[in-house]
Amino acid sequence: MAGIRIAAVMAVHNRRALTLACLDSLRTQHVPGGSLDVFVLDDASTDGTAEAVTQHHPDVRLLRGDGHLYWNGGMRRALDQAMAGDYDYYLWMNDDTTLVDDGVLALLLHTEQQLRERSHGPVIVAGTTRHPQIGELTYGGQVRLSRRRPLRWTLVQPGSQPRRCETMNGNIVLVPRAVVQRVGNIDPAYIQQMGDLDYGLRASAAGCEVWIAPGTVGECASHPPRRTDLQPLRRELSRLWSVKELAPRPWLVFTHRWAGRLWFFYWLSPYLRRGFGLILQRTRLRSTISGVR
Repeated sequence: MAGIRIAAVMAVHNRRALTLACLDSLRTQHVPGGSLDVFVLDDASTDGTAEAVTQHHPDVRLLRGDGHLYWNGGMRRALDQAMAGDYDYYLWMNDDTTLVDDGVLALLLHTEQQLRERSHGPVIVAGTTRHPQIGELTYGGQVRLSRRRPLRWTLVQPGSQPRRCETMNGNIVLVPRAVVQRVGNIDPAYIQQMGDLDYGLRASAAGCEVWIAPGTVGECASHPPRRTDLQPLRRELSRLWSVKELAPRPWLVFTHRWAGRLWFFYWLSPYLRRGFGLILQRTRLRSTISGVR
């Protein structure tokens, strides 16, 4: 590992404590003879995240956003800055993710080198995370459930050896230079969701491979479940096609690219399911109220 140059990149917004915990865990990583530079894109946080990063980690290369970059835009800009330095590896990190011990980065590097030496092509190595409280698996490598359901993904269970995937979540991902040279940056078509899944699929389509490292290497809580209380119909539908859920244009790009000939139906189906479900829910509620009366 001597002489290896690694750039860690992350996009952050208004999660000061989580961001600092992530950076603290990064700074414990030991790469004998190698170097680790960290690029953080702060997307106009208002909770003092940028100032805290500067104070506690003054060697971090802090970049500034305008508050409208979201995850994909922030990661794209951070990666763009890092790629200008032509590093050997790029370590994607979510700022709500922490590495479990000081050997995680060494494990990811060893896994990538081991797979490459076995005559595999350029290899992305993702790390699997667990929920910090309840211990369930949360993010990592992903595979399709079946050919009949091309956009339904399931998390690959880690074992004692690396395991092959189709794509990955972007929480902990080691991307070597050879992959970046083929695939480039995250696609600007995406805003908050799907950019990581798309990147892994593009890499596979370009002749690269996606694997997960053995075991679990990080902690990250899963996203909170969607609200189940009854909201106005228009509000529920607008939430579905919002930037943080399933904005129509990025979802169109993803389905058109990866869902096959029936892509339009896959694009339309979540909006129809949610709409019909909400209407049915309200119809049942009105029937219940009428019955009580």
